[in-house]
Amino acid sequence: MKIELHGIRIRELVEGYADDPEQGVRAYGGRLDVRPPYQREFVYKDKERDAVISTVMKGFPLNVMYWVRKDDGTFEVMDGQQRTISLCRYFAGDFSWGEIGAVGGLGAKFFHRQPEDIQRKFLDYELMVYFCEGTPSEKIDWFRVINIAGLKLTDQEMRNAVYSGPWVTDAKRYFSKSGCVAAKVGAKYLNGSADRQDYLETAIAWWVNSAKDKAIEDYMAIHQGDAEAVELWLHFQKVVNWVETIFPKYRKEMKGLEWGRLYTEYGTGRYNPSELEGAVARLMADKEVQNNKGVYEYLLSGGARKEKLNLRAFDDDEKRIAYELQKGVCPKCGGHFAFEEMQGDHIVPWSRGGKTVQENCQMLCRRCNGIKSDN
Repeated sequence: MKIELHGIRIRELVEGYADDPEQGVRAYGGRLDVRPPYQREFVYKDKERDAVISTVMKGFPLNVMYWVRKDDGTFEVMDGQQRTISLCRYFAGDFSWGEIGAVGGLGAKFFHRQPEDIQRKFLDYELMVYFCEGTPSEKIDWFRVINIAGLKLTDQEMRNAVYSGPWVTDAKRYFSKSGCVAAKVGAKYLNGSADRQDYLETAIAWWVNSAKDKAIEDYMAIHQGDAEAVELWLHFQKVVNWVETIFPKYRKEMKGLEWGRLYTEYGTGRYNPSELEGAVARLMADKEVQNNKGVYEYLLSGGARKEKLNLRAFDDDEKRIAYELQKGVCPKCGGHFAFEEMQGDHIVPWSRGGKTVQENCQMLCRRCNGIKSDN
């Protein structure tokens, strides 16, 4: 990673400042992309915004900023977007500033209303900016190093920075705003928020069938130069439509499940939505089931993934009572074992209506418990 420290005066920064709905936010003579695809909207409150101007007007040091130098010689803001926009907006006359005791007790004034010497002081203030160049993996590592203060970037925001291009821009159209189409279609199934790129991260994880960083980053690297992200959007809709078809009644437990993986593993199966709904209702009402979110994969697997239900287990008191009644003898093999060498077992399995109650508890040695089936 190549990192160089540069002094950039505010007059250089604000040159050519423009905030356009189509072209985004530009500054530094049009060479600086202030809000690249991975950055969030301007979120500073008035107090935070004014504090930036106060710092400059008092001549205090402002935190260092980081810009990424692109192959074409232009830059994009890696860290410092909120401060940069605060400075540019004040210069452009978007808000007035002033505080008691600051620079001679000035009242709130727009920049163009300030005395010339105060304007010069503002424009001549030197910002400390690191210019950064490196490989995608180096950039992500560097993001994580500097991402320690303020509103931290999420992993997906960092990936958007490194793999920015037409694909990320188009993907954000579907997945990256609070009112985006992905939110309207499937927000109730997703954790996080569109604004923080959680929906985009989930959509990619659904496609690559993995939530691991490398799998997501490899997909973005392959498609970085693609003109559109329709493939991802279509797959996202396909998964959501599948879920809503086989589980038409929504329950809060459906939020945040790995629906992409479940679709990949079970999407070709044949299901009866009415029968599934009846089974879901029964399992949700079963006090033996400790993980209601696991009900869906249990049913999709045809009962093979029983561990997903986290069925209620016998507590130590119940197991101790059964052990003493059995005098430490395993009823399956007839061997005598210490308490620690035995495990609690349902005499009548849960699948056949057995409950986790004292009269249904027996102690089996580890070997016998391991080979015992529901039969």
